[in-house]
Amino acid sequence: MPIAEPAPVPDSTVHRVTRALRHRNYRLFFSGQTVSLIGTWLTRVATSWLVYRLTGSELLLGITGFCGQIPMLLLAPVAGVLVDRWDRHRILVITQILSALQSAALAVLALMHIITVGEIIVLQLVQGLINAFDTPARQAFVVEMVEEREDLPNAIALNSSMVNASRILGPSIAGVLIAAVGEGWCFAVDAVSYVAVIVSLLLMQLTRAVRERPQTKIAAELRDGFAYVAGFPPVRALLLLIAVTGTMGMPYMILMPVIASKVLHGGPHTLGILMTASGVGALTGTLYLASRHTVLGLGRVIVMATAGLSAGLIAFSFSHSLWLSLALLPLVGGGMMVQTASSNTILQTVVGENMRGRVMAFYSVAIMGTQPIGSLIAGAMAQRIGAQHTILVGGLVCLAGGTFFAFKRASLAAHVRPIYIEQGILPMEEE
Repeated sequence: MPIAEPAPVPDSTVHRVTRALRHRNYRLFFSGQTVSLIGTWLTRVATSWLVYRLTGSELLLGITGFCGQIPMLLLAPVAGVLVDRWDRHRILVITQILSALQSAALAVLALMHIITVGEIIVLQLVQGLINAFDTPARQAFVVEMVEEREDLPNAIALNSSMVNASRILGPSIAGVLIAAVGEGWCFAVDAVSYVAVIVSLLLMQLTRAVRERPQTKIAAELRDGFAYVAGFPPVRALLLLIAVTGTMGMPYMILMPVIASKVLHGGPHTLGILMTASGVGALTGTLYLASRHTVLGLGRVIVMATAGLSAGLIAFSFSHSLWLSLALLPLVGGGMMVQTASSNTILQTVVGENMRGRVMAFYSVAIMGTQPIGSLIAGAMAQRIGAQHTILVGGLVCLAGGTFFAFKRASLAAHVRPIYIEQGILPMEEE
């Protein structure tokens, strides 16, 4: 009697969503980074609340945010050149150690009750300097952890889901910790959490790529990177859309302490709940992206996500109810994360390895480096017209940017099509 062949195991939804985790190095990174990012969100929430508690000033909230992000705007393009030249793994180990020390310094000053806004701003500048190198290195390093190229979009989506899972847990934990024991312990927990990602990086087994020493100067490579970004319409359009969202949309996070205390009449626990609601939407969005099996159609997804986040911001700007705000913020958080993660996926699949670090640096500038400008604009506007009207203006500007991108989408797809045909993502066109 012949032995029947075993039936093939169907490709389950769970397997599709988590397929990048079968790569050992990525699995280590994912687990270590998840722990560390929860600590990062503790510090973000605690820093905002501490500044507002010490000063009661919307403008100083904006200035603090500006100082934490301006190094990204100024230094990330140069850092991207160095990321293309240097060992990305080694860069990440160094940046994580330095970040742990920065959080430890915040913790010591806060727990001794001697911290001032000036010291917070200086330490924010230090962290911004670290992030200017860490962020492009982290984005470019994903390719080295995932050996099979078809798993790259899933790894990028899982990266985003990891960030947003931490956005759910971190702010809610921060709200409880701040109310119970103060901001200093949030900084202390963050400092300890960096141990997880440092250990995960040190446990990786990597084949060290031999990088040829470039003959060109850094300034020349920087010019080449800028010319590539400016001259390739799909990359240029994606980065401009993200920059608009980063400048005018993302600063709603900076103003959240004002919304929590003045508009919704709450405290640190309310702030934590609001941040968590945004994180729930973002996590949902990235789980959707992780379940996708192709990069095709992401342009349409970006248009819908931008429309969603714009509508959410506009509606949130009119809300005086905690429950209505909690219902709207998932739309904002989900739209922003789907927009940026989808853009990241497209960029990673169309950009060549020789330009990856530089393009990811410009991506980092677009997503984070523009936020210091947005923080200053938001802080100054909120001081004059109020936090809610400032958020309304931001939502309207994001809607305008998304509408322009929607009209350009078809022409941008024509530039991407030959690349996807060459990579086998699209079938070869017949002569």
